[in-house]
Amino acid sequence: MKDIIEHLETIIFDRRQADPGKSYVAKLTHQGRGKMAQKLGEEATEAVIAAVTDEHEEMIGESADLVFHLLVTLADMGLSWNDVLTELARREGISGIDEKAARTH
Repeated sequence: MKDIIEHLETIIFDRRQADPGKSYVAKLTHQGRGKMAQKLGEEATEAVIAAVTDEHEEMIGESADLVFHLLVTLADMGLSWNDVLTELARREGISGIDEKAARTH
């Protein structure tokens, strides 16, 4: 089975130039990165609420929405999921505390 993230990235790439009246991705692209960031924040907030209220099914759904909107925003910035994975790999074996401290200097 093809990796679902790769598949979504392909769909997002293809739909960015579609008719905004027929494609949610095109609509977000047309509305601009500010709208994409707003949707990303909304989905993150909804995931936080699901986590705090221990709503497992809601958490799954909101996490899927969050990842989708993250992929749309990354695509708009000319970035990919692979860029995120590369950064995670770079951080592997580094303490989260040490990694965060290194970013502040």
